[in-house]
Amino acid sequence: VQLQASGGGLVQTGGSLSLSCTTSGTISRINVMGWYRQAPGKQREMVAYIRDNGITRYDQSVEGRFTISRDNARNSVHLQMDSLKPDDTAVYFCTADVQTSPGGGNVRSWGQGTLVTVSS
Repeated sequence: VQLQASGGGLVQTGGSLSLSCTTSGTISRINVMGWYRQAPGKQREMVAYIRDNGITRYDQSVEGRFTISRDNARNSVHLQMDSLKPDDTAVYFCTADVQTSPGGGNVRSWGQGTLVTVSS
């Protein structure tokens, strides 16, 4: 399974960006889809995730500013980022917990990352 993230770029403080992640390969079901980020010199951290039933969870630092959504028919996930801050600057990675066969175990796949830079 391959994930392709897109939508990163440079934006000023207070601006917005929308990230998208598409999937390809053999997929029976995707349980959880999400976004992580890694800022320079820091560990990778969870930003948000969404289950196949629509339940979402956000890191406290982005709660109320970011919105995660998914299109189950297209096996894609999106992250709308509003009111961006310089601290949001990072490489953003999408993830998907994929079953490649009915009843099979979940395997987490990662996208290649897309850079988001927020200028002050």
